[in-house]
Amino acid sequence: MSRPSRFEGTIGRTIAESEPWFDEAPHPGDDAPNVVIVLLDDTGFAQFGCYGSGSDIDTRHIDALAAGGLQFTNFHVTPLCSPTRASLLTGRSQHAVGMRGVSNFRTGFPNMLGHISVHASTIAEVLRDDGYTTFCVGKWHLAPMEQCSAAGPFDQWPLGRGFDRFYGFLDGETDQFHPELVCDNHPIEAPGLPEDGYHLSEDLVDQALRMISDAKGVRPDRPFFTYLAFGATHAPHQAPAEYMAKYRGSFDEGWDVIRQRWYDRQLATGVLPAGTQLAPRNPGVDAWDDLPENQQRLACRLQEAFAAFLDHTDDQIGRLVDGLRTLGQLDNTILIVHADNGASQEGGPFGVMHEMKFFNGILELPDEAIARVDDIGGPHSHTNYPWGWAQCGNTPFKWYKQNTHEGGVHVPMVLHWPRRISGVERGSKRDQFVNVSDIAPTVYDVLGITPPAVYRGIAQLPVTGHSFAHVLDSPDAPSANALQYFENGGSRALVAGDWKAVCKHNPGADFDTEPWELYHIAFDRSECHDLAAEQPHKLAELIALWWVEADRHGVLPLDDRGLELFGVRFRDKSPHPESKRYVYRPPMSPMPGQATAPIAGRSFDLIARIDRTADDEGVLFATGTENSGIAVFVQNNRLVLDYNAFDDHSVIESDVEVPVGASVLTVRLRRGSGRSGSAELDIDGVAAGHVDLALFMRMISSVGASVGYNHGSAVSTRYAAPFAFTGKLHEVVIELVGRPTASAAEAAARAEMSRQ
Repeated sequence: MSRPSRFEGTIGRTIAESEPWFDEAPHPGDDAPNVVIVLLDDTGFAQFGCYGSGSDIDTRHIDALAAGGLQFTNFHVTPLCSPTRASLLTGRSQHAVGMRGVSNFRTGFPNMLGHISVHASTIAEVLRDDGYTTFCVGKWHLAPMEQCSAAGPFDQWPLGRGFDRFYGFLDGETDQFHPELVCDNHPIEAPGLPEDGYHLSEDLVDQALRMISDAKGVRPDRPFFTYLAFGATHAPHQAPAEYMAKYRGSFDEGWDVIRQRWYDRQLATGVLPAGTQLAPRNPGVDAWDDLPENQQRLACRLQEAFAAFLDHTDDQIGRLVDGLRTLGQLDNTILIVHADNGASQEGGPFGVMHEMKFFNGILELPDEAIARVDDIGGPHSHTNYPWGWAQCGNTPFKWYKQNTHEGGVHVPMVLHWPRRISGVERGSKRDQFVNVSDIAPTVYDVLGITPPAVYRGIAQLPVTGHSFAHVLDSPDAPSANALQYFENGGSRALVAGDWKAVCKHNPGADFDTEPWELYHIAFDRSECHDLAAEQPHKLAELIALWWVEADRHGVLPLDDRGLELFGVRFRDKSPHPESKRYVYRPPMSPMPGQATAPIAGRSFDLIARIDRTADDEGVLFATGTENSGIAVFVQNNRLVLDYNAFDDHSVIESDVEVPVGASVLTVRLRRGSGRSGSAELDIDGVAAGHVDLALFMRMISSVGASVGYNHGSAVSTRYAAPFAFTGKLHEVVIELVGRPTASAAEAAARAEMSRQ
């Protein structure tokens, strides 16, 4: 007879001779606080109102949280999104847990697994085992993207890493009006359309509040942990039309005037220590008054889209706070809001109307882009702002996301907890050095939880972050974190007390001989006065200490590769077969780009076997969005290819009809010299059309493929999505032809890394 593994009662021959025993589920206690972490993406130090932007960008709800809680002014993260998320959720070094870069890549070394190591339990896993209910809403980006299709495996999806529920997206970015969504462990279609008022940020807060309300309504005794990670303010910068209208003309003064105003406000409000200087403009950022008119007009509208996006996100945070208040949960909720890295440099010197254009090596000049200025911020856009506005967002610092200088790693963080933070402490600032890895141990500290040394039978890495719980009650308490390393793509830095050594690495440069900089950040937080030449011994001391920390936290080997990081292709246990032949049979869920045939920049054949009547039509295969993509469909009894290269639609319609009954329809795309290419159609082996392509896209879209219909927005203007095929689609076969050229693969690698 089988019995429970643990039973502490007694079992006799009858109930009278026996004593029952009930195994009680863990519970953190009646007064245990809820924990909510809200994470924004690519948001610079100055972009919240209370951190410098003031009324230029309306973040009244975040500002109210700061006024009722604590505002941290010396908070640091990693220079990139996935590493920050891994460190945030584990309380450990990002390298130690296998996430030195974005999760889209693996390198074959322990510091880059493409997921969080199973030797590092997440805060969700720890809190759930202590009796919390756990929810993840929004961006994940902590699983290998080739494992993020409906085929799984699912062990590194949110539900596999400690969360009871998940609603959001798995990749590094998504379209805010037509997102690629996942609910728990399965892909879903978005519940609305932009013409009906749908926007992802609103949807995420709706779902978070529903999860919390469900849990508290049925089990009011259980506290909750909610991790809400917005897509905002990562590109594409997209917001409802009324928010765009709100900011029209707001930034016409230009980035020099506005950056100076934000810096002055930071000094006046104590966000910066007295004496902090405003860093000079980064290389590539010109003086605003020297820019041509069209460049100014384009840059202003792109900044308006960013501001509208952040403002709209702030309103959703306000809705979350109101919901918690209505449920009676706000007072005893630890609510933390922060960014994952500094403002993004991926918009280039001019900004981009369509980010994928930039990643295809096409520098769209302002005089060309200005014709579509009214599309900016809406569904028919995929924009990012120029370097000048990004550095303005990082005021007073230099450099950006991806860099280990302060512009990449020094971001805003607000902590709100009315039950703990009261009286004169509300609205005060904390200037102690804090790192993102310190958040989890602080939560454990205030909850009285010891993270396990062994989890599910697996030995755990030590939690290396430092609790800052003591700082909540004391503005003068010393920081517990006095030594913090940084690294991304070979760029390195070390903060040791009042000093910082930093090296901005360029791919291919000699790690041993490239220059380091030295700053006394107690007096020079914006890294304006390099003391490397004046204090070489101090610099040498910090560099040596960096190598010690790198060894301790699993940073090595230093790695600045590009091509080898572009996914994992044609390996065992991968969705990419050695044969380079992919067979898709509907019905199928939409597939993320890295889990489907890698056709970007590649020659390939697409073969569809169908049966149809005279009236049957619809999409056979589509990838991308209305902004860029490829669609193959039957319409008006013809086979059609629409090759949408950033609104330049190359369309072939077969010169013969698709027969009634069974047929084999083939599309052949071939890469030509330079950026060119060509496409051909044939029906049952007979040539049926040809078109030359001026641009053969190396990077198509952040939205992946769908079979038998068009997922998301319509790739072609010749139909309305989803335009599902009404006949019988037996299969779609994609066969890659040849091997990618080294230059094409390198370009794709650089584009993918930049996009993340």
